[in-house]
Amino acid sequence: MRIGLAADNGAWHKARLLAALTELGAAPVLFSLADVTVETGHPEPLLVPGFGGSLPDGVLLRTIAGGTFEATTMRLGVLHALVAAGTVVWNGPSAIERSVDKAMTSLLLARHHLPTPETFVLSRRDAAAEVVAREAAPGRPLVLKPLFGSQGEGLQLIARPEELPPEELVGRVYYLQRYVARRDGAWQDYRVFVCAGRAVAGMIREGDGWITNVHRGGRPLPWRPPARAAELAEAAAAAVGCGYTGIDLVEDGEGGFQVLEVNSMPAWSGLQQVTPVDIAREVAAGFLAAVRAGRTPRLVAGGA
Repeated sequence: MRIGLAADNGAWHKARLLAALTELGAAPVLFSLADVTVETGHPEPLLVPGFGGSLPDGVLLRTIAGGTFEATTMRLGVLHALVAAGTVVWNGPSAIERSVDKAMTSLLLARHHLPTPETFVLSRRDAAAEVVAREAAPGRPLVLKPLFGSQGEGLQLIARPEELPPEELVGRVYYLQRYVARRDGAWQDYRVFVCAGRAVAGMIREGDGWITNVHRGGRPLPWRPPARAAELAEAAAAAVGCGYTGIDLVEDGEGGFQVLEVNSMPAWSGLQQVTPVDIAREVAAGFLAAVRAGRTPRLVAGGA
């Protein structure tokens, strides 16, 4: 098999995946999506470094480097072109687009009847203010999240309409989600890592404030997901179409869980500290099995 590992950053994760793929008998070619070109004078116009004018059988995508809207659009276009040509891509471009856009993630979770905090997505500040006035109050805030954002950056608690920032500071999209507080007052939520349709590991994320992301100082603690959490995470991964993903959950106060986030390019250095499962090996094994079967994960019925 001709295998590519597309990783623009993240040395630790890149090294772990390279080692795991090699141990499983693959000979991965490391490349950056930024170095892929389109040249229509060649028999195959999509030129991927290291593959001599042909295309890889599979591409394991770790990260897409940040950049302009144009650069990001081109790199997603490259992934779409690979999939259209028969290359198995994990995670595929459609899954990335669905998960990066929090509004689409929420829409898909709702269409699949998966429990998630009540969410409101609006383009105008006056409409968002009406929602806040109706749904929020001191002690019962809504969470304002960047539509495109990760690792807990840019989150705000909104209790009154006047606390909403102007439209230009939120990209003219207000993504508001009901804040789910724990009954015991602890700042804690959960991450479940799903690979090839199966929950393989989990952790508690504990913080000194309401934002618990490990990147923002949250502490990873060992946790074996109970069946109801594992099944919910697996269903959320299928709803978005991810081959591997980190699913963030919160307790609903009634013995169950709700889905907060679906991450199509998850980091797992914190999780790896508290689980005996070799996450990189799970990802590599699941990906290579998908390449052998010729299957890129698809959105399950009921999606957009």
